[in-house]
Amino acid sequence: MTRRIKKVAIIGSGIMGSGIACHFANIGVEVLLLDIIPRELSDKEKAKGLTLEDKVVRNRLVNDALTASLKSKPSPIYSTKFAERITTGNIDDDLHLIKNVDWVMEVVVERLDIKKSVFEKIEKFRTPGTLITSNTSGIPIKFMNEGRSEDFQQHFAVTHFFNPPRYLKLFEVVPGPNCKQEVTDFLMMYGDKFLGKTSVLAKDTPAFIGNRIGIFGIMSLFHVVKEMGLTVEEVDKLTGPVIGRPKSATFRTIDVVGLDTLVHTANGVKDNCPEDEMREQFVIPDFVNHMMEHKMLGSKTGKGFYKMTKDANGKRNILTLDLNTLEYREKKSAKFATLELTKTIDNVADRFKVLVAGKDKAGEFYRKSFAAMFAYVQNRIPEISDELYRIDDGLRAGFGWEHGPFQIWDAIGVAKGVEIMKAEGHAIAPWVSEMLLNNNDSFYTVKEGATHYYDIVTKTQTKKPGQDSFIILDNIRKSNQVWKNSGAVIEDLGDGILNLEFQSKMNTIGGDVLAAVNKAIDLAEKDFQGLVVGNQAANFSVGANIGMIFMMAAEQEYDELNMAIKYFQDTMMRMRYSAIPTISAPHGMALGGGCEISLHADKVVAAAETYMGLVEFGVGVIPGGGGSKEMALRASDTFKKGDVQLNVLQEYFLTIGMAKVATSAYEAFDLGLLQKGKDVVVVNKDRQIAEAKKHAVLMAEAGYTQPALRSDVLVLGKQALGAFMVATDSMQASRFISEHDQKIANKLAYVMAGGDLSEPTKVSEQYLLDLEREAFLSLCTERKTLERIQHMLKTGKPLRN
Repeated sequence: MTRRIKKVAIIGSGIMGSGIACHFANIGVEVLLLDIIPRELSDKEKAKGLTLEDKVVRNRLVNDALTASLKSKPSPIYSTKFAERITTGNIDDDLHLIKNVDWVMEVVVERLDIKKSVFEKIEKFRTPGTLITSNTSGIPIKFMNEGRSEDFQQHFAVTHFFNPPRYLKLFEVVPGPNCKQEVTDFLMMYGDKFLGKTSVLAKDTPAFIGNRIGIFGIMSLFHVVKEMGLTVEEVDKLTGPVIGRPKSATFRTIDVVGLDTLVHTANGVKDNCPEDEMREQFVIPDFVNHMMEHKMLGSKTGKGFYKMTKDANGKRNILTLDLNTLEYREKKSAKFATLELTKTIDNVADRFKVLVAGKDKAGEFYRKSFAAMFAYVQNRIPEISDELYRIDDGLRAGFGWEHGPFQIWDAIGVAKGVEIMKAEGHAIAPWVSEMLLNNNDSFYTVKEGATHYYDIVTKTQTKKPGQDSFIILDNIRKSNQVWKNSGAVIEDLGDGILNLEFQSKMNTIGGDVLAAVNKAIDLAEKDFQGLVVGNQAANFSVGANIGMIFMMAAEQEYDELNMAIKYFQDTMMRMRYSAIPTISAPHGMALGGGCEISLHADKVVAAAETYMGLVEFGVGVIPGGGGSKEMALRASDTFKKGDVQLNVLQEYFLTIGMAKVATSAYEAFDLGLLQKGKDVVVVNKDRQIAEAKKHAVLMAEAGYTQPALRSDVLVLGKQALGAFMVATDSMQASRFISEHDQKIANKLAYVMAGGDLSEPTKVSEQYLLDLEREAFLSLCTERKTLERIQHMLKTGKPLRN
């Protein structure tokens, strides 16, 4: 039986319910979102003379919840127009509509009695064979299954999303005791392929995998903090990006999630896991109880481990909680000698050996915290999972860790990890000792481009399932490397397709990266049949190396700068006019030059979470790598008979002039940065390189023909230039923009209008590139542009001067 999901029903419209509804809408599924009816009228409803029988009143709770979700930041939805895929209603009037859906998901309050009541109502209308799942994070399935029909139980599982559902990748699937295997398999596949998640099969144990281990890590850390006398700032310094964790690290993350949520989950584990050997770690410390009593829950109450205040001038100031006095104080900087030793180590995995060898308080902290974590995860197999990789997948996808516990242990060395654990008084699990005795000294290995994990039952390295849909660049880089320089590496993806992977800091684009682009095209044209430009770092590319531009401009080396910009432009034109198909695979930030690479590829295979934009205005220039030219060209291609062409061009002009950045790949279509009917979106970033390769193969095998140079770009000349300059003059006079903003905007107007031509004229791309380069160079002679670049280099933030 082929199961397809065209429509889902979400029962419960709270933060999670609305978020899940939005994410199903993101992927094109129709959603029926239901909640209870209000018990009484609001003051506004009373004033309008409404009654509890009016539909607008009966749907108030669900509509208010969805509206609040859609207004939240970051947005739960890829594009606001996707919200049209969600229909709202209430359980009393509209539950019968679930007979027409393919999947019913319960997302109501975490109370067994309420859930059982909802399931009883659902079963009256549910069509047999329909999927039925719960988003519970802790109630045992056997209790939720009680009293339900055989068909219900055969199709019932927990599908646990993490909040926010759009952004966090963990999707835990916990089948019920009577759930059919085909249902479990389908849910695992659907989470990965369609929802873009990391599907993790979990057992029906308290807090499943992600929260069981993640909350242990935090609770254990609470005890270490008090034992070592560490401050909030010190802990967040030690547990943030330096070890591959989010910038919010530990305490800021708790503030965002809510201390009450953490305490609820910790208590759930403590109360329901009597056999847990580290159960005492889940006992709530006194300082946390104090915070709970005083409503110091984090962002939701305005104060937690951090508290934001404003002075008389409205300037924000962040205060920090002193864990000894439990009073707020000014933030203090945190520095450790051990961390200084890792500054030159770019690969996070390579830092762990240095960190645990530290002679200061940081080294002691890492030895204590990692030893506790290793001791805990070794004993959770087979309790919460039969395979160790599922624990790592759960922490990486649910908590944003770059490396899971067993991966960190591997990075330190399994034997070294055992040594640290023993020094901290932890016993070693028999299976770990046996593994080392049998000369298995790693939890993971890479063989033939695939990740293998140590299987405790067979005592062998076993291929991790589900990799056939992915290309993992880390796994093939050494064996498939074709060419490399200081900024990039070229790999053979097989089937005649090369991949160009940027490896500069934040994947910035300088001379070495541009040389690699040209080399990749040379190699592909000679011995291969297609090229993918993609990587699996945090971001595709944050743009051109502005440090290099600043140095040239500051030294007034304008000839060298002109040559550098022309080299960038010529490289982009090679992307566009090569003899082989070029595919760009952007994800994360694809800004400035990173955006221009995608603009000039034959096709873009973008991750849904792609934040693309031409943001050069922020450093005082216009796009100089073909971006300004390309937006004028796309405007020209968009002109239709009867259009007010100036209005069309203005939209593309504003995309650059306002430095608009798409908040998803779908929004990039609206901005003209991606092209409908040509470019595609992949929801699961893990599949992106493989998908890009498929498109390259298809284009090559379909008989790709090298495009002809364009000389038919219609520019509007003085008609557009005059209108744009009048608009910028008005905006500057009204103080919406600065004088320098106006100067940059007028330079951009000149390029996109094609200069001051007396009438609309068809020109070549090279004509526009020459105008673009001239405008870029002239702006680099401006003192205020240099101030903007320098400010961006120092602070990472744009300067308005």
